[in-house]
Amino acid sequence: MAEPIEWLEDGTPYSPRYGDRYRSELGGLAQSREVFLHGCGLPAAWADRPQWRILETGFGLGLNFLVTWQAWKADLQRPRLLHFVSTEAHPASAADVLRAAAAHPELMPLAEQLAAQLWGLLPGFHRLVFEEGRVLLTLCIGDTKAVLREQVFEADSVYLDGFSPSKNPDMWDLHTLKAVARCCRRGTRVTSWTVARSVLDGLTHCGFSVTKTAGLPPKRDNLHGEFNPRWAPRKAERPAAVTPTTCIVIGGGLAGAAVAASLARRGWQVEVLDSNEAPAGGASGLPAGLLVPHVSPDDSLLSRLSRCGVRATLQQAQTLLQEWSDWQASGVLELRLDNSRGLPSDWSEAGSDWSSLATRAQIGSATSTSASACWHRKAGWIKPARLVEVLLSQPGIQWRGNADVSQLQRDATTGLWHAQDANGGSLAKADLVVLAAGYASKLLVDGGLPLQAIRGQVSWGWRDGEDTAFPAFPVNGNGSFIPDVPTHEGRMWLCGASFERDQNNTELRPDNQQENLSRLQSLLPAVASQLANEFQKGTALAWAGVRCASPDRLPLVGAVDGDLLPGLWTSTAMGSRGLTFAVLCAELLAAQLHGEPLPVESRMARALWAGRFRIRGPGY
Repeated sequence: MAEPIEWLEDGTPYSPRYGDRYRSELGGLAQSREVFLHGCGLPAAWADRPQWRILETGFGLGLNFLVTWQAWKADLQRPRLLHFVSTEAHPASAADVLRAAAAHPELMPLAEQLAAQLWGLLPGFHRLVFEEGRVLLTLCIGDTKAVLREQVFEADSVYLDGFSPSKNPDMWDLHTLKAVARCCRRGTRVTSWTVARSVLDGLTHCGFSVTKTAGLPPKRDNLHGEFNPRWAPRKAERPAAVTPTTCIVIGGGLAGAAVAASLARRGWQVEVLDSNEAPAGGASGLPAGLLVPHVSPDDSLLSRLSRCGVRATLQQAQTLLQEWSDWQASGVLELRLDNSRGLPSDWSEAGSDWSSLATRAQIGSATSTSASACWHRKAGWIKPARLVEVLLSQPGIQWRGNADVSQLQRDATTGLWHAQDANGGSLAKADLVVLAAGYASKLLVDGGLPLQAIRGQVSWGWRDGEDTAFPAFPVNGNGSFIPDVPTHEGRMWLCGASFERDQNNTELRPDNQQENLSRLQSLLPAVASQLANEFQKGTALAWAGVRCASPDRLPLVGAVDGDLLPGLWTSTAMGSRGLTFAVLCAELLAAQLHGEPLPVESRMARALWAGRFRIRGPGY
């Protein structure tokens, strides 16, 4: 459940858990502006910077974030990107965030945008996106010490906030302050409303130079400081952030379009090369696909990654696409044909924001089978090609079709990468290359990438007035069924897909049609019975594409080999979850490239590291 909050007679929010107010007696707005924003020298300190990274301990009701976001919007010299990373052990509800902001009408438009994304806050990282991707809030849900061990970035400013040290001492202990110091660079400014002796001494011990400054009445003093240790800090080894210049992205499907958009937002000039004439000419040309989180009783790595990916793609869909035409947040029913529960038994209310056990009514409206089922609230269908098209239309991106890259050569003198055709002719050159061409990426790296081709064929047709057995929402389990996708030609249904390893062609196969019908008979018998005649007569239509996967079925993201192949990166191996992973992997790649806060925990990022198989030698 969301953190319970009481409201005092004067309208001040109060925490029964800690026995303390969320803000000062004079109101939180003045405290946020004077103590935190201005205490860190903002907005002047971030003027004309490419990005600015703020770390906050204790998100609370989000007021510091809203005030900082407001200042960023109003500043003509604002940085291109504002990163705001905040820890929170007990997140408040969206309703309480709105109620707290209501006292400050100038903040309400921002607070409403924030509240709309405050759902499903399970332990872990949640990347919330505003201002077309230029204001990025990373909510790290959990104990501050623990979650900061999972972040890899250097903050430019630190807001030390939270309930009083006397009420919540763990928030201010030496171990927490050490975790904060690990996220600082020399010169990082820190500010807080508390001047408790234990906090002053702890910060000094961790390498901060701290002073007391005039406080906001009725408080006498505030705390200002700067990270400037007398010793050379031992830091986790981090690659130097690069300056945006020129980039070639090879592959114009979902993975490539997402990378191009993420880099263009950060100032790169991106040229996208693809062997097809038009974007989404490969597996991303699927007429429509499901966006649905993976679930497992132990909430596995794949399950947690999939939620991060679904959130990232939903944000892009809501911002860039037309609902009901390009996508629909319909919810998805997952039939558990093995009658397993699927969901973690200890999920809180935040978990049910994502998925829950389906009701009898939901199951009964789709099928007469007695299988158990999950209902995925944050799920639906999307037309991948439309998402690709809109991502590639962002400023700073140039599309080049009919550009078949056969080899890559790096000029040792200039450091530029040259993309060449089969005859050795130059197609493009740039400082950075990102491989996002699916299975074809394998051929462009010496020694190859550990990619397996996976062919998939989907069956589809047009709806008519007799499709009374169709459910009102997509259903998946053994295969999937999407009942209603609008197109210019009419309303479409889709089912499938086949899953054929080591198959690298897109010829349509009649036997795959029968396989898809067989899956549909297992999944939705009444629907299969209604459509059987179309399959038997051969009038059911088909589409096929080739996906690719890694040996562990997780994407490959990041530098291919930073020592031997500097400037060669990849985002590929999405398997059958391209809609889930493409946008998230693009943001992870961009974060690693620029030394930004990670959108996922570092252990999850390591699980996707592009070089994890190459270091194992021949045969992987």
